[in-house]
Amino acid sequence: MASPFFFVFLLSGVLLENTYASPNYREALSKSLLFFQGQRSGPLPGDQKLSWRFNSGLSDGSSAHVDLTGGYYDAGDNVKFNFPMAFTTTMLSWSSLEYGKKMGPELQNARVAIRWATDYLLKCARATPGKLYVGVGDPNGDHKCWERPEDMDTPRTVYSVSASNPGSDVAAETAAALAASSMVFRKVDPKYSRLLLATAKKVMQFAIQYRGAYSDSLSSAVCPFYCSYSGYKDELLWGAAWLHRATNNQYYINFIKSLGGGDQPDIFSWDNKYAGAYVLLSRRAVLNKDNNFELYKQAAENFMCKILPNSPSSSTKYTQGGLMYKLPQSNLQYVTSITFLLTTYAKYMKSTKHTFNCGNSVIAPNALINLSKRQVDYILGVNPMKMSYMVGFGSSFPKRIHHRGSSLPSRAVLSNSLGCSGGFQSFRTPNPNPNILTGAIVGGPDRNDQYPDQRDDYSRSEPATYINAAFVGPLAYFVGKVH
Repeated sequence: MASPFFFVFLLSGVLLENTYASPNYREALSKSLLFFQGQRSGPLPGDQKLSWRFNSGLSDGSSAHVDLTGGYYDAGDNVKFNFPMAFTTTMLSWSSLEYGKKMGPELQNARVAIRWATDYLLKCARATPGKLYVGVGDPNGDHKCWERPEDMDTPRTVYSVSASNPGSDVAAETAAALAASSMVFRKVDPKYSRLLLATAKKVMQFAIQYRGAYSDSLSSAVCPFYCSYSGYKDELLWGAAWLHRATNNQYYINFIKSLGGGDQPDIFSWDNKYAGAYVLLSRRAVLNKDNNFELYKQAAENFMCKILPNSPSSSTKYTQGGLMYKLPQSNLQYVTSITFLLTTYAKYMKSTKHTFNCGNSVIAPNALINLSKRQVDYILGVNPMKMSYMVGFGSSFPKRIHHRGSSLPSRAVLSNSLGCSGGFQSFRTPNPNPNILTGAIVGGPDRNDQYPDQRDDYSRSEPATYINAAFVGPLAYFVGKVH
């Protein structure tokens, strides 16, 4: 018999839907993708819409005699960290594969955002045989400065992994990104798709053959910024799952089985991929009744039971305003990633009228959808602060985000270089940022639903590519549901 508490939660979801008008998901979807233009590195194209940004990082890779221009700055700094960038690319690709039919004209914008990353990741994987480049820019030097990407005068150090300095985690995530994106381009650009997949296979083989964590190989160049805290087994599982989906090759299933059981987390992020891999692999069990994937279906459902409030095994806290609260450091990254999994698993469930149990409670797809919608709407302004946490969306949104390019005068206004420390005057001012980084989702409010909107409060006010990438799928889902 289902728990009475769970029915209360379901009912509250229904009541919530009827007490406020849904946000404009189509506008939010468009802006969530536009954000990526503000994070671009390299020579910008003629159709660049965020016109306060200009060319930057044009000599990236030159210290290693290779071309590593392009890609994205990860957050509010001017460093290219490939580990989170590849995860961003994988999530944008997964969003396009699952929800592309609901995206309308935004699907092409999603492809453009993906290709900006994959063109760069291909360079990183193909420039030097036996080596995978995994980042550009000295993070320690960069973080001492507050300057526009166009003015960078900090060391553009190039980082790589190899057989003698392995990085199974970053390599497998790069393979996942290339494999997932190869499916996005399969029909619209078959030649590019084949290049992506061929490269994905090679990079995945490198990840499998030379085992080791990139944090051990690169230490202070990636830690504490993007340490692989969860180890590399989750990326090997995730990368192999994407290669299997792209190729349907039994080799990858055999490899996945050889890894044995994985952790049972209650989180999904650029670092910990277990839950994402379980949902991705469960697709075959739910949609095709393939028993080979039953184990992953059970693991995916265990994960959902840890997220749903009032589930007997729930380990997820919620704020009084209804926001999932995982960790104080950039909490919305976990909210958007987990919300993607909720929506996607519910989508699989709906297609086969599947239900599962959390203890004695029977969970129908709408339980996941209601929770997902609550998170999406909270981020878009249905919260105690009545503030949207997406910049440029709604009447009230963060104005003082922790982001160098957004907080400093554009080159269109001030052509002279500000230098390393010249921007700190702007950093310390209480004035709003002069440039609107449209679509950026910040780290979000605290556990009491409060958001101070302070530039130096980076754990709450800094946007990041991976926060947005995971949000694209749920937004597209609700675009398709609300007309």
